[in-house]
Amino acid sequence: MATDDLAYDVQAADDGNVRVLTLNRPHKLNAFTPDGYRVLRGRLDDAASDPAVSVCVLTGAGRAFSSGVDLSVVSRDGGASELGAEFDPLMERLATFPKPLLAAVNGLAVGFGATILLHCDLVVIDEAAEVRMPFARLGTTAEAASSWLLPQRVGAQQAAWLVLSGAGLDAASAVSLGFALCTAPAGQALAATMERARTIASHRLPALVANKALLRHGWAEEIAAVWVREKAAAQGLAAEIGPIGRLV
Repeated sequence: MATDDLAYDVQAADDGNVRVLTLNRPHKLNAFTPDGYRVLRGRLDDAASDPAVSVCVLTGAGRAFSSGVDLSVVSRDGGASELGAEFDPLMERLATFPKPLLAAVNGLAVGFGATILLHCDLVVIDEAAEVRMPFARLGTTAEAASSWLLPQRVGAQQAAWLVLSGAGLDAASAVSLGFALCTAPAGQALAATMERARTIASHRLPALVANKALLRHGWAEEIAAVWVREKAAAQGLAAEIGPIGRLV
């Protein structure tokens, strides 16, 4: 069971046949803990199996979408193992989520807060938001199958720049590169995403599921294989240069 400081809330609310999942740990910029991975997976499981849900929207509470993993967990004894034990099932759920999954990026998206967006079918980003993937700067590797998904989304050279430099991606650039579909006015990312979600959800669920399966044919298997490679690379790098965020 999660301790109070590591507990994580993902709120679920329905708007017709659209399920909105809100990462709700704003005082920590919605940084993920093991409990966060577990709770989000459970919420996604519920949305996947509920016949009344046609579309799922993921967003964040407060001024960030998510700042990624809570680094205080990594520094705890056994923390990395706890994170890994809950992350793997979440990865499988994201890779196999059968219904349209949209993201309303309301603010800063860093690390897994950025790479989770690559598992979403559509991304709408607040005009003031920023995306960062600082893996090289932190002394670790790309994760969540982003080493394959990111080039698919933005092209090989742009993916190399974002991963190797750790440079931030502003909202306008995210759209121009194809990382996001469109921007939304400040504070309106969720509202703009809901407009698109309702349009999609107006169609019959079996047709949505069938078309998503066609669009993502083979992706789940590729994501699983890439994630194995990424984990092995991260473990090898950690043995060479030390824990995440600290060179030795």
